[in-house]
Amino acid sequence: MIPVVLDGGDRRCVLLLIELRRLTTTLPAGSVIHLIATDPAAPIDLPAWCHLTGHVYLGPVQDQERPTFAVRVTAGAVTTASEKPWHPAEV
Repeated sequence: MIPVVLDGGDRRCVLLLIELRRLTTTLPAGSVIHLIATDPAAPIDLPAWCHLTGHVYLGPVQDQERPTFAVRVTAGAVTTASEKPWHPAEV
């Protein structure tokens, strides 16, 4: 399966997580996302967000021009608030 690429450019991690959260809701379980992120907080925030939601953080992708991190979409992941992806959605 070819990874879906989300180019976060130089956006801060908060905005990246909002985009990542939105993208994960559109993809089937098992899909892999390659998130390009130059924010120095990305290697910390992405694993923490995956831990919160249940998606799988696969780590840095080697041999890329820009920092790229892989995430696998998981079925039954915790839904987070659309504009605050670090908070579980209220039921």
